[in-house]
Amino acid sequence: MTDPVFLITGASRGIGAAVARRAAAAGYRLVLVGRTPGPLEALAGELGGPSRAVARTADVTDWTALTSVVAEAEERWGRLDAVLANAGASVVTSFLGDGGAPPEEWRDLVLTNVYGPALTARATLPALRRTQGHLLLTGSAAGRGVRPGNLYSATKWAVTGLAQAIRAECIGTGIRVTLLQPGLVDTESIPPSRANDPKLDADDVAAAVLYAVGQPPHVDVNEIIVRPVGQRN
Repeated sequence: MTDPVFLITGASRGIGAAVARRAAAAGYRLVLVGRTPGPLEALAGELGGPSRAVARTADVTDWTALTSVVAEAEERWGRLDAVLANAGASVVTSFLGDGGAPPEEWRDLVLTNVYGPALTARATLPALRRTQGHLLLTGSAAGRGVRPGNLYSATKWAVTGLAQAIRAECIGTGIRVTLLQPGLVDTESIPPSRANDPKLDADDVAAAVLYAVGQPPHVDVNEIIVRPVGQRN
């Protein structure tokens, strides 16, 4: 089988699921990774079942689970061509203590948003090196500016730095590295305070992903910033 293989974390909903649908339409076989098996399995079935898409339950902060998924993908289909490190978490925070989630809930936010993509990169880059493949990381427009009391924004600043560090290390390998920085996307994680703000559809971001991976092999789209018309920052 020669069709390329695309691994997506955080694939059960939102941006991850939208990218999976567009990638399937573009001819990719899919490895769908997430923490919730039901939606993952339903999506894999929708996109062609075991011959075209497989669902694997794994937490991106679990090194053993991630490496097992990558090894299975290579054993099953002989290659890995593109990876979207998309799994993420979001909670409202305040360092002054003026509302927001309690500090006990911050740990998963930081581990999922920073440690998770770092582990995903480490687990998949050896396979991507063999195919001169493409690593994409989901950052955020929130990782480009100061947002008072916002730990989520700080984690996305970290993803910006992570993408740059990975790209610098991958020079000479043929691996392409793309940082996606979407603005507000219409998903379940929008805080109530922003419910009426301009929003992107998840498919708008998916279109940007397929644009990046669809470029000729010598073209490396390093960063994509996409916001809804009228978003302030």
